[in-house]
Amino acid sequence: MTATPEKPPEASSAPPPTALRMQGTSKRFGAFTALSKVDFSCQVGEVHALIGENGAGKSTLMKILGGAQSPDEGQIELFGRRVTFRHPVEAQTAGVSVIHQEFNLLPHRTVAQNIFLGREPHRFGVIDRRAQNAAVTALLTRLGISASIHPDDLIADLSVAQQQMVEIAKALSYDARLLIMDEPTAALANQEVDALLSLIANLKEQGMTIIYISHRFPEIFSVADRVTVLKDGAIITTRDVGEVTVADLVRLMVGRDLSEYYPPRANPGDLGEVVLSVKSAGNAKLRNISFQVRAGEVLGIAGLQGAGRSELAQALFGVDPFTYGEVQLHGRRVHSRSPRQAIGHGLGFVTEDRKGLGLALRQPIADNVALARRGRRPLLSLVSSSGSRSGTSVEELTKSVDLRSAGLHQEAQFLSGGNQQKVVLAKWLALDGSLTIYDEPTRGIDVNGKASIHQLIRDSARRGKAVIMISSDLLEVIGMSDRILVMRFGEVAGELAAGATEEQIMLLATHGGEA
Repeated sequence: MTATPEKPPEASSAPPPTALRMQGTSKRFGAFTALSKVDFSCQVGEVHALIGENGAGKSTLMKILGGAQSPDEGQIELFGRRVTFRHPVEAQTAGVSVIHQEFNLLPHRTVAQNIFLGREPHRFGVIDRRAQNAAVTALLTRLGISASIHPDDLIADLSVAQQQMVEIAKALSYDARLLIMDEPTAALANQEVDALLSLIANLKEQGMTIIYISHRFPEIFSVADRVTVLKDGAIITTRDVGEVTVADLVRLMVGRDLSEYYPPRANPGDLGEVVLSVKSAGNAKLRNISFQVRAGEVLGIAGLQGAGRSELAQALFGVDPFTYGEVQLHGRRVHSRSPRQAIGHGLGFVTEDRKGLGLALRQPIADNVALARRGRRPLLSLVSSSGSRSGTSVEELTKSVDLRSAGLHQEAQFLSGGNQQKVVLAKWLALDGSLTIYDEPTRGIDVNGKASIHQLIRDSARRGKAVIMISSDLLEVIGMSDRILVMRFGEVAGELAAGATEEQIMLLATHGGEA
């Protein structure tokens, strides 16, 4: 009888070892429960997305894991070992590195000094700057940005996107085994996002475990293996990314369907007079800028990082004024040489750097909302409880932006990123100017918060205000804009009508309209 050949042994289907297990994690702040018995785990070599609305508990959970806060209940196992972190340094030593959404850099120190602050290499009792710069160059090369950022560059001289990349290099310098990325692409342009996602894929192949916190669904579906939804301090679900859709995640996050993510655009016939007209204007960073914005219109500004989008906003607002050309407001020639003059002309500016430039972080919400009005109208007008929007009270303004806070006395630094942005919006609503510039208005804000801000911007336009909106999110530009200007190398590369495609925008942004 012929012997039956033996079957080859089956390949092992055992799951990868567990990198992190948090069990029963709870955290309370007085009567407020930030986390309630959360169970969360990651596998070695996994990219695990963590999503939820602002205030859902994501930051609190990661602060506990990063050693910045201690849980009231629960335990943490890291790579099979029970750990208790009482300080961020203990978490870093154990292999946990955190890339925060808000920057933690010293602006008047160099890139190298920031990355190795407190950990400088020494030789013969003095800092070995050659070794330090070599290590930083290796990190920047690993990130693919060594051509644009040098170890000796001052942080203050770098763009927001470059500062974010320095934060990433700083986190990687700790030889982390578990990397927490909190909105790492919020300040990055599309090509920089692609570079970062490629880096994450390479880190994953090397066995790095990454917790990826983001409100950008395309990134989550591009890079993550699993996704966990957190709502009101509790885990709603953990799913494989391939098992869910964007609609599923939105519904799980906000508890309802967002049938219309972007509010309806204006009808061309409803637009009013020309509010702003710029003719052949420029400065050291901009050349021959010409465009118009009408009352009731949202003009979107698109372009790659460094194309001149933020520089255009700063020129209009008097931060870095135009040195030639002509700017007219309501048909009257103006030249804003400072932000104070721009405010006097009725211009508002929601800056992309809300923490550094948009808020007085240690001041109460009420004082922040009053800041812009103080430069134009008497402060006492803010206490008015009726009449036009220019007489609207601080309390009414914060309600109009759906601000979630402990009260108007709360300092801005203790608000979530999304609520900080709403304070900035309320500040410019208080000014009641004829034109507001929004530079990355929804950066780092959850899906429900974005929809709320989109509605606020559109409501402003419906009241007859002119709006300029700058965004790195092409879908946001397309969804919100009545017209789109595309910038390239400090110039207007072209203009597109409402409903333009991403391909049309990128063609202008990269080739200046040339096929």
